[in-house]
Amino acid sequence: MTGAPEGSGFLAVDSGGSGLRVVVGTAERGPLARRTSDEPVRTGDRGIDPEHFMARLVPLVRTLTAETGPVRLTAAVVGAAGLASLGAGLRAELPGALAREFGVRRVALAADAVTAYVGALGPRPGAVIAGGTGLIAIGSDLAGWRRADGWGHLLGDCGGGAWIGRAGLEAALRAHDGREGGSARLLACAEDEFGPVAGLPGALYPRPDRPAVLASFAPRVAACAEEDPVAEGILRAAARHMADSAAAVCPGGASRVAVTGGLFKIGDPLLAPLDEELAKRLPHTRRVPAEGDPLHGSVRMAAELSAGPLTLPGDETMLSMTTRSSD
Repeated sequence: MTGAPEGSGFLAVDSGGSGLRVVVGTAERGPLARRTSDEPVRTGDRGIDPEHFMARLVPLVRTLTAETGPVRLTAAVVGAAGLASLGAGLRAELPGALAREFGVRRVALAADAVTAYVGALGPRPGAVIAGGTGLIAIGSDLAGWRRADGWGHLLGDCGGGAWIGRAGLEAALRAHDGREGGSARLLACAEDEFGPVAGLPGALYPRPDRPAVLASFAPRVAACAEEDPVAEGILRAAARHMADSAAAVCPGGASRVAVTGGLFKIGDPLLAPLDEELAKRLPHTRRVPAEGDPLHGSVRMAAELSAGPLTLPGDETMLSMTTRSSD
């Protein structure tokens, strides 16, 4: 492949509960190559682990630049789940690490909600609900950012994939115990997916990817929703949580709400109650199709950053910029 023009290369990253997605491209030619790693970046005492992040990222970028030919990476945008709450280590160490490894001089670290917003709506005011393993809503009037939820599977992410999956497994265990609120259908699904449910705590609690495992059960909940009132109620409650978060962040006068993320591949069993709940909470807005996903948002921002400054509003935790001298 012909080498890209010098001075215009960018690196775009989307880091979430399902792993890393990485794109290398140029402002002139757009994305040139992409790679994925299914291993999520670890979270430890310092929050998101910058060393583990780089250990996962570097081989991907080396492979990509080998594919694209000589691309001088001058700018990088990293969208990371948990950045707002757990990103102190990344903000302190990642710009320097990217400069040392790849010569990147301009780095934007963004909460994945920001890249989800840019991917879905672009530079327009409104609100975006980003649902995957977790759940966060973000709104902007293009002068600043507002967020709701995104607090992780132990404290929030209400309505997200892990939340739905956990609620479905709770209903399965209730049926196993003979308690009210249980679902025999979800119990059968849980045993088909994980084996005897009595072994779930021992199999689930020690796993470092516990949120992703919980989220893996969300599609089974959705598949039961049409015929199982407990599963239908779980999705209705998830939709209500999402609408609450969207209402908390949507700027006055904004008319657009978009949804983005793998969770919404569930389709109508979730989207139908969500539209009903949004109509109750935000009657003057309409749900519009997302233009793209969070990786598309990272790419859009990285292409802009490689050609000049970002036009989006900065924020101490949601979107931080670092520029290093060329020497």
